[in-house]
Amino acid sequence: MKALVLIDIQIDFLPGGALEAQNGNEVVPVANKLMGHFDIVVATKDWHPANHGSFAANHPWRKPGQIIDLNGLDQILWPIHCVQNTFGSEFPDTLQSDKIQQIFYKGTDPGIDSYSGFHDNGQRRSTGLAEFLREKGVDEVFIAGLATDYCVKFSVLDALKEGFKTNVVVDGCRGVNLAPEDSEKALAEMREKGARLLESSEVIH
Repeated sequence: MKALVLIDIQIDFLPGGALEAQNGNEVVPVANKLMGHFDIVVATKDWHPANHGSFAANHPWRKPGQIIDLNGLDQILWPIHCVQNTFGSEFPDTLQSDKIQQIFYKGTDPGIDSYSGFHDNGQRRSTGLAEFLREKGVDEVFIAGLATDYCVKFSVLDALKEGFKTNVVVDGCRGVNLAPEDSEKALAEMREKGARLLESSEVIH
């Protein structure tokens, strides 16, 4: 059984949002096309409390892009984004979100960030995504969304660790690219670890 996993297609990650992925809006039509070709469609949402430790604004004299120690883990500081129940945390109207069967929320603990849709960054707690997919008999996942170099990458790596055959729909992903080549490096790492990289046209025959 195959499932489509859409990562963090939220307003704050789209152009004009608080933490925009470059051309992030371009993933929306790809996601909409893909959804019609899967029996199981799930999505993740960054869902931070306002006091989240990854927000630069919550650390005096710190700014986005700096790295701190957050409870024993290196943490990149980000602009405030995807705060629970705010406009920026919503799916855009252009995303056909009525086709999403289940949403998994991540980054809800102020003391630890969660790039992956499966686990927090310390692998301390599961979001329930892997368990849900296994209950549905899923053994292969197709992953698209935002951002290639962070939440997509770590979701893909965790999907592989969880034993799923894992595909990355490259034209359905966009990156933040704090450094210009971050997305390319992320895709190379995903392939090296065992993910298959493909285009949506290879999924939609």
